[in-house]
Amino acid sequence: MRLTARARLAVLQTALVLATGAALTGLTYLLMKRRPALVTHLDPTGPDAQGTLRLVPQPQDLRELADRVQSDTLSALLPQAGLALVVVTALAAVLAWLMAGRVLRPIRAISSAARRLSAENLTERVPVTAPADELSALAGTVNDMLDRIQRGVTERDRVLDGQRLFTANAAHELRTPLTTARTAIDVTLDGRPSREELLAMAGDVRDAVEHMQRVLDGLLLLARSQAGSDAREPADLAAIAAEVLDAARGRAAAAGTAVRARLLPAPVTGEPVLLERLVGNLVDNALRHNHADGHLVVETYTAGPRARLRIHNTGREIAPEEARTLLEPFVHGHGTRVRTDSPGLGLGLSIVRAITDAHQGNLAIAARAGGGLDITIDLAARERSHDSAPFTRTTR
Repeated sequence: MRLTARARLAVLQTALVLATGAALTGLTYLLMKRRPALVTHLDPTGPDAQGTLRLVPQPQDLRELADRVQSDTLSALLPQAGLALVVVTALAAVLAWLMAGRVLRPIRAISSAARRLSAENLTERVPVTAPADELSALAGTVNDMLDRIQRGVTERDRVLDGQRLFTANAAHELRTPLTTARTAIDVTLDGRPSREELLAMAGDVRDAVEHMQRVLDGLLLLARSQAGSDAREPADLAAIAAEVLDAARGRAAAAGTAVRARLLPAPVTGEPVLLERLVGNLVDNALRHNHADGHLVVETYTAGPRARLRIHNTGREIAPEEARTLLEPFVHGHGTRVRTDSPGLGLGLSIVRAITDAHQGNLAIAARAGGGLDITIDLAARERSHDSAPFTRTTR
């Protein structure tokens, strides 16, 4: 039969007491047995010339009497000591069992808390008792481990929920144009279609295919952004922003949006293609959701060890609590999904967040008073080499 930890600890303590008592009894017996029976008396002739009393041995009969007394004492010692040792050992066993239970109580609490844990209940914690000792340190370590497990499970559930929502939204985005195309084909071919009807059907199918292609391209870019890349190169957010603004200047002029740029050097290390898409998506979002006679401001600069890109624009008024929802896939605001006929897919800011996370950066988004958004991207800055000319541009 396998003994419990409490039983093994009690047996060990009892065995130590038994061994110590047996050793003490045996040592006492040996010391008493080796001691000679010295029986003496005073010299009857009186003191010597210096006045000192002398001890002289007793006669032989007294010596034999002393030996018998010593033998009787040794004979009585062993049973009496054995009886005392049995009583002490029994008492030690009881005390050892109680002490072992008290010592192992925190471990039983840890075991009980672990049994109550499940994927749905991660709130149980082990009580940490005073004073601080090895067992209280163990309880604290277990609680820290449970905290990490709870955070991990919570984060996993959040990711899984996000993935399920993303998959459902992506499936809807792909299913809608497919349904549109099939409906156009079925309606057109139900009878004897004319050339004009066939051309109209072909146009509807082409629009549906283009929409699906844009959705798939966005999904692939989002997946690539989330995966990240080890191919990092030196880059400057100021130079990237300047190229993006040059490409978007015509569209901004057509929409009546004033573009102002204050591009100070902001060197980073990253994947230039993804960083260009990050800036491009922010500029595209700011122009798409702006209004006539609005403005767009783009800034790049460094703040200590961080490189920053800030974009703020005018536009429709957004509630502060709704700003974060714009980072979710297929969402345009108010927590609602995009429509199929919407000019955007609702993936732009999701891709921006994924690229920022892939570069170990931070993204802050806030609704501006009066309308529009204020978005700041914070990345680790790279030290500029002395032989490289910093890029600087300021436009109004």
